[in-house]
Amino acid sequence: MSQKTTGKLAEAIRRGEVLSPDCPSREILKHVTSLWSVLVMVALMDGTHRFSELRRKIGGVSEKMLTQTLQQLEKDGFVKRVSYPVVPPHVEYSLTTLGSGISEQVEALTDWIEINLPTIIELQQTQTQ
Repeated sequence: MSQKTTGKLAEAIRRGEVLSPDCPSREILKHVTSLWSVLVMVALMDGTHRFSELRRKIGGVSEKMLTQTLQQLEKDGFVKRVSYPVVPPHVEYSLTTLGSGISEQVEALTDWIEINLPTIIELQQTQTQ
């Protein structure tokens, strides 16, 4: 195998093959781009929050869905959970370094959607007429 081919293979392995059905990056992509994950990461960009603060900040999310989302983001290494041994329990959530990096990308996506929302709505309305 030539060095040029080896370099491409190594690059492909490092990057992942997201278009391949067997690529593990697909699962992470699914986690990161779910509606609730996007909103949790954007909410946590301004700092640490308790569960109840996040629930109030993210309109429409159920307690169960927020719990599941936070658990998955924590498992993936994007969110840090700190539990304090007090009564009642005090738990705080924040972004990890890895979480901050992906949150910047997610924020760029949400910003793009917000900026282009009037055009998107207009196009949707013309498609239904």
